[in-house]
Amino acid sequence: MMRALLLVAHGSRRQSSNDEVRELASKVRGAGAPFDIVEHAFMEMAEPGITAGLDKLINAGATEIVVLPYLLAAGRHVASDIPAEVESLARRHPRVHITLAPHLGAAGGMPEWICAHLRRAEKQ
Repeated sequence: MMRALLLVAHGSRRQSSNDEVRELASKVRGAGAPFDIVEHAFMEMAEPGITAGLDKLINAGATEIVVLPYLLAAGRHVASDIPAEVESLARRHPRVHITLAPHLGAAGGMPEWICAHLRRAEKQ
């Protein structure tokens, strides 16, 4: 079994914003995440798109993929776009188990993390 993580961000016209997502995926990869492969994808305005990102993981041998919407609010992409793309790809690849994780903003402990982040920022 090969486990993979796909971080899915919105995408931006600003290349530096997209580079932040690429760098985050690289940092997660190096932080001991419980995945064999960690990649990134974008919903719009940047490449790779989510389908290309999932295809890349499948072509690399992933048999279990977790898709994490790296988004703070449950807007259109979280509510419908990402689930639709994941469902479509899951139908094309029935032997690959694809799980859609809750979006980042729904993560447990988010209020506490925000408070801790602000306390650290005040000390700088």
